[in-house]
Amino acid sequence: MARSDVAFQLEHDGRRILSLQPTTPPQRIAELLSAELDRNGIGIDCERNGMGLTGVVSLPTFNRGMADQQYLFVNARPVKDRLLVGALRGAYRDLIARDRHPIAALFLSVPLEEVDVNVHPAKTEVRFRDPTAVRGLIVGGIRAALDEASQKSATREQAAAPVLWTTSVSYDEQRDRVPETWAPPPTLGESRLQEARALFDHAPAARAEPAVAEVPKHPLGVARGQVSATYIVAEAEDGLVIVDQHAAHERLVLERMRAAREGGAIPRQPLLMPEVVDLDEPDCDRLEAAMPDLEALGLEIERFGPTAILVRSTPAALGKTDVRDLLSDLAAELAELGSAFSLQEKLDHVAATIACHGSVRAGRVLSVVEMNALLREMEVTPRSGQCNHGRPTWVKLGHAEMEKLFGRR
Repeated sequence: MARSDVAFQLEHDGRRILSLQPTTPPQRIAELLSAELDRNGIGIDCERNGMGLTGVVSLPTFNRGMADQQYLFVNARPVKDRLLVGALRGAYRDLIARDRHPIAALFLSVPLEEVDVNVHPAKTEVRFRDPTAVRGLIVGGIRAALDEASQKSATREQAAAPVLWTTSVSYDEQRDRVPETWAPPPTLGESRLQEARALFDHAPAARAEPAVAEVPKHPLGVARGQVSATYIVAEAEDGLVIVDQHAAHERLVLERMRAAREGGAIPRQPLLMPEVVDLDEPDCDRLEAAMPDLEALGLEIERFGPTAILVRSTPAALGKTDVRDLLSDLAAELAELGSAFSLQEKLDHVAATIACHGSVRAGRVLSVVEMNALLREMEVTPRSGQCNHGRPTWVKLGHAEMEKLFGRR
C-alpha cells in the first residue's frame, strides 16, 4: 500500500492471491481494501507546519462494523499508534455512529527530528515531538475533505432484480379493518367515518407532482411525492432520489444550531408556563452540572428539588417538543459520555440529541413545497449527506439501474 509504484504478486499453494501493477496511491488502496472506494472514498492531501498528510478515507456513510480496514503510515512505515487512531476517530465525530468505523489509508510525512521511531522493538509505535500539531493536521485535513464532500452519500452496488408484487389483503378486508373509533381528518366532511370507509372501496391514489419534460437542475432533484409519510421521492436529471425526511431534517437542525452557536447565541423560546420534569436524582445531578452548556444551546433549566428539573425555555429550532422526553434523553447522553469526552465533543453530542427532537418526524405528511424546501436546504448545508448518527439521508437510483430493473439492459 505504501509503494503503489511497485508491482507485487503473492502466491499461496500454487494459487495467485494478489497481482498488483504499478498505479496511483488511491487506485492501489481501492484494489487492496474495497473497489467501491473509487466512488465512496475521498482523497486527502494537505500540509501544515512542515508535515504532510495524504491518503484516502471513506464517506461517513460508507463504513464498517470493525476498524479492520484502517491503515496508518508514518514516513512510509506502517504503524499502530493511539494518537493517530484517535485523531481519525475525532475527524468523524458526529458524522458516524459510535459502533461504526471508517475505511482509511493515511500517509503522514514528518521531519525525522520530529518523530521517535524507536519506541517499540518492532517499530510499530512512534512518539511525536508535538502530538497536538499532528492531531490537528489529521483532524483538520480529514474534516476539510469531508466537509467538501458533505452533500455526498455512499452508493453501493446492488444486484437489480424485479419486485414480486402481491396483494395479501383485499380491499373489503382493509375496509372492515377500519376501527369504529378512528377519527379521520376534518377535511373529509360531516359524515366523516362513512366517507373514510368509502375511501377503501377504490384502489388508493398516491399524491404526486406531475412529471415535466425538463427537470430543473438541482443535485437532489424536484419532489414528486412522499412514501409512507417518511420518504421524499424526487426526480433528478440523472435518476431517482429518495430522502429520509427525519434523518435529513435532523442534520439540518443540528447545523443551524451550530451556526447560531458560532454566531453568538442560539435563539430560544420561553415556555408560557415553566414545566417541571421529574427524573432520578443522578440524572438531575448530571443536568444541573451541564446547565451552563445547555443554556448556550438554548435550553434554560434549573434544579427544582432533589428529583426535579424546571424547564424555562427551549431552543427555538425545536418548535413544540416533549420536554420530558428531551431531558430524559439528554440525561442518558450525559451519563454515557462520562468524562472521556472533551467539552466540545460533549456539546456536539448534546446538540445532536436536541436536534433529533426538533426534526421532522417520520409519519408526518409534507406538502410538495415543504419537500422541495427541505431538498434545497440540504443542497447548501454542510454534512447533509448523513444524519447525526452516521446513517445516509438520501440514496439515488440512477437511470441505468432503473433500466436493469425493467430488463432494458
